[in-house]
Formats: sequence, structure tokens, C-alpha cells
Amino acid sequence: MLLAAPSALLPAAPLCMRRGSGYAHRMFNPDTRPIALIGLMGAGKSAVARVLGERLGVSVADLDGMIEAVEGCSIAELFERAGEAWFRRREGELLADALRSGVRVVACGGGVVLDPERRRLLRESCRVVWLEVSPQEAAHRVSHGSPAAARKRPLLAGAPPAERLGQLLAERAPLYAEAAHVRVQTAGRTPAEVATAVLAALERA
Repeated sequence: MLLAAPSALLPAAPLCMRRGSGYAHRMFNPDTRPIALIGLMGAGKSAVARVLGERLGVSVADLDGMIEAVEGCSIAELFERAGEAWFRRREGELLADALRSGVRVVACGGGVVLDPERRRLLRESCRVVWLEVSPQEAAHRVSHGSPAAARKRPLLAGAPPAERLGQLLAERAPLYAEAAHVRVQTAGRTPAEVATAVLAALERA
């Protein structure tokens, strides 16, 4: 059963017409802190979060999906209309709201770690897993074999996807490392295999 979006998630004046889209499944596990997946775009955070939610029988939130559902348009449109600074603030608000709502697995946007307060919130409130991926593999995943698909990602404009992802990883790797409790490699693994590795890593942590 889908959770209704908490009232705190609904802005007074959405930037775009709202589209109907659920983002969390109603379940609750009170025994552990939520699992938060962080990492570069293309790491597979959304897909792995879905698998974890199914296996554990818990609620799942995808921050990118949440913000698109609440604002009613794509991430690319939001970047164009409101800018990255606004997007990062909104992303942080929705992260806090999702955690307050009882969500147990969160797929974070790739840039959520840019803000020190978000890193602190994740580190203190969640079991944070950095899904590691090479820029080359990430570029392949986000492009789906089509360079045009990658260019729809606002942060990949102006350079070949692998090159731009390499720049983003160089900038963000220390921040991912600061926020994460464990790291899991995704290369050569399916989302189901990554989910298994995530649970094993958390068990060992």
C-alpha cells in the first residue's frame, strides 16, 4: 500500500503541475536505523533501494522521485527553472521529511552530501552505504547506450559523460567517505547482488 505524501512534503506553490506518483511503501521496522544509499549517479541507488525494501518488507523513499512527484516535473526541468541551489535545499527538506515519516530505506540523490548538515543528518540518523561505481560504468548506465539520454542529466552537460562523472566523483568522493558507514562496490553486480552485499556489509559493520 502506498503512503500518502505527508503534508510537510507538499509545497504551497509547486513549480510545475503535480503528477501522481507514489514514493514509499507502508511498512515499518523499529529495530534499526534506516538504510541510506549514497553515491554517484549511475551507482544503482534507486534499483538497489527497491530490492532492499522488498526483501526487508519496509518502506522505501527515492529522493529524486519524491521531488519530481511533489513538484510535478523532471529533475532537469527543476534545475533549469529554479537552479541547483534551490534543488539542493528542497532535496534536504524532503530527506528530513522522509526520515520523520518512518521510511526505512532511502535512495539519496548523488549530490545530497554536498551540504555539511545533510552529511551530519545522514551519518547520525541512518546506516549510510556508499555504492561505489567507476565514472565509465556510471556513464554507461545513465546513457543506456545513448549519449542523448545522458545529456538529459543537468550535471552532465558540457562534457562527455564519463569525463564529467569523473569530475563529480573527484569532488564528492571525500564527502561520500565522510558520510558513509560502509562501502559496497557495484561493478559487475545486479541490483539484487548489490542488495545482498549491502546487507552483508551492514551486518559486519
